[in-house]
Amino acid sequence: MLSGDQFFSAEARVAQVAERLTNCDLCPRNCGVNRSSGEKGICQGGALPKIFAYHPHWGEEFLLSGKRGSGTIFFSGCNMKCVYCQNYEISQEGKGREITIEHLRNIMLFLEQAGCHNVNLVTPTHFAPQIFSAVLLAQKRGLTIPIVYNTVGYERVEILREWRGLVDIYLPDMRYASGESSERYSGVADYPEVNQQAVLEMYRQVGEVDVVNGVAEKGLIIRILLLPGLEDEARTTLTFIANEISRKVFISLMRQYRPLFRAFEFPELSRTISDAKYRELVQFARRLGLENLILQ
Repeated sequence: MLSGDQFFSAEARVAQVAERLTNCDLCPRNCGVNRSSGEKGICQGGALPKIFAYHPHWGEEFLLSGKRGSGTIFFSGCNMKCVYCQNYEISQEGKGREITIEHLRNIMLFLEQAGCHNVNLVTPTHFAPQIFSAVLLAQKRGLTIPIVYNTVGYERVEILREWRGLVDIYLPDMRYASGESSERYSGVADYPEVNQQAVLEMYRQVGEVDVVNGVAEKGLIIRILLLPGLEDEARTTLTFIANEISRKVFISLMRQYRPLFRAFEFPELSRTISDAKYRELVQFARRLGLENLILQ
């Protein structure tokens, strides 16, 4: 928990970032729209947080789900446009409902009362100031479980620095190692460099994972979603992690890709990852000396 002075500092930082909604630059898109007056940019986020669902979730990595589940809150919209998104109805079509910050606070408290190990903020980037306002209100009411920032990894370092002390566990994707792929499949050409700097900042804030009774309390967990045809990019990303971050960081090598949404418009994405390709990548990661692999 934050001390009194830390809490006051956090409130001031969150309020200062919230002012940027009038000329929104919360993420690298820099849309510049006035969300406070109803304008919407690429993420389609407004002034209030918009959620699709919330509940205890056992489908996350074991370090998060544990025995009692991860308290997931699914936010609507996204600052990426992944053609294969498995949650496209939420991220691309914007299904969900706007709620007040006080309602969001109550959801967080409910998830803790339900026994969840953490509050898991799924796709929080475009609503981060509203979310952390709710976090601070919930902590005033006694919220103590860790806060998980579960992101596609397209983040501004300048904004991430404002969340220091408010996030216990960062759970970013590292999707691409080339701008050509990230632009083709997610509509952002600068993803690799932006993503790498963002993940380095996350690591600076929370470090390696602390596990208590089999569940993460703090730290960085990196997700790599294996995409067909991009196995070499996954190797590049693993090499970056080993050389620039830590060989002890937890890495979730995800092989659950299925061609959904618009994936069939791209022939190279219209298949799944083979067992052989997955094993090759796991072996490559181990040769790099990466110690903590979460295999799926």
